[in-house]
Amino acid sequence: MRSTRTLRQLFGSRDFRRLFAAHTISRWGDTFNAVALVIVVFQLTGSGLRVAGTVALEIAPVLLLGFFAGAFVDRHPRRRVMIAADLGRAAVAIGLAAFGDSLAVLYVAAFALSVGTVFFNPAAASVLPSVVEPDELVGANSALWSAAVISQIVLAPLAGALVVVAGAEAAFALNAISFLFSAVFLTRLPAAPAAAPVAHRRFGDVAEGLRIIRDSRLLATLASVQVLAALSAGATSALLVVLAESHLQVGPARYGLLIAAIGVGAGLGPLVLRRLLVDPLRPALLFGPYLLRGGVDLTLAASSSFGIAVVALGAYGVGTSTGMVTYNSVLQSTVPDRLRGRIFAFYDVVWQAARLLSIGIGGVLADAIGIRAVYVLGGFLLLAAGSLGLARLPRTRLREAAQSLAGVTDGIGTR
Repeated sequence: MRSTRTLRQLFGSRDFRRLFAAHTISRWGDTFNAVALVIVVFQLTGSGLRVAGTVALEIAPVLLLGFFAGAFVDRHPRRRVMIAADLGRAAVAIGLAAFGDSLAVLYVAAFALSVGTVFFNPAAASVLPSVVEPDELVGANSALWSAAVISQIVLAPLAGALVVVAGAEAAFALNAISFLFSAVFLTRLPAAPAAAPVAHRRFGDVAEGLRIIRDSRLLATLASVQVLAALSAGATSALLVVLAESHLQVGPARYGLLIAAIGVGAGLGPLVLRRLLVDPLRPALLFGPYLLRGGVDLTLAASSSFGIAVVALGAYGVGTSTGMVTYNSVLQSTVPDRLRGRIFAFYDVVWQAARLLSIGIGGVLADAIGIRAVYVLGGFLLLAAGSLGLARLPRTRLREAAQSLAGVTDGIGTR
């Protein structure tokens, strides 16, 4: 089924334009901030381990707070949660611009900015179905994803140049401004209906979300698939530079082209996807991208041709982005509104935990048996992820599982 509305018609909605603007502008600032943070940490310490510590502090809040953030998002008006997260991150970014010459300040800021993101992301993913029609979810997710990826491709080099020319303070200041603009756009979104007055259960809310994931064939299958995929992608993405130097025999300039190939594929994939369908409940689109990415990893392990690697990584980017758009659209169209925050937060926690484990194991294996073995193992993990999804949720069973999940109404009141 093809989308019944064009991209121009989708942007005809004022509410979607405001959410799109808030989301995209915030991503612009994130790009400047991410580049500036690692540059400043390395300039201050000259230590790769200290830089890795910055990344670890950005992941830690997801693991520590993800479940509770999801429950919080389901208990409070999501627009207010997003605005509060933006204002909090703006304050942190302003502090970085003023005092970002201390490693301790940089570490605290990295953690605090991630805390804001832990609350913002599930709220943003959960609020989209209230902004667009059900048959517009694929198109809306495609537009949001493509804008974020293309912005990163374009702005990351500019961020590096800005740090060199004007200093990291300018990048941090731009990040603060981006969060403030995002908050302004979000204030223009209509407020969601108030939640039914119920007693706060905190741990009970978290437990309810975990129970529903366990009992849902769709959600449990997606969790298993996510674990397998993250165990692959964590290592292969982090160690692409090792593959480039030791297997493809290319230097930093060509390594940059490999990263660009992934970005181009990731940016263009959803734009093609939204022109093909509106119904995301298709096993081939939900799980097929894992098979594509698994084939790419095996190709990278087998071939030392730079040209083949560029084409393969472009395909990898397409698989990553189309899979994410389909995954988001499926959850948004099937998970009851009162549960979305917890479900999206759960998958963030699962992904980041498995990703961290993958990076550690991948680094050990790369040193012990070589980088090609890491990509072979990663390829088979992705093939297993896609095959598991297709086996457990063929087309008819996928629709039955989605209908069963959409009918979940017990527990706390609806929004």
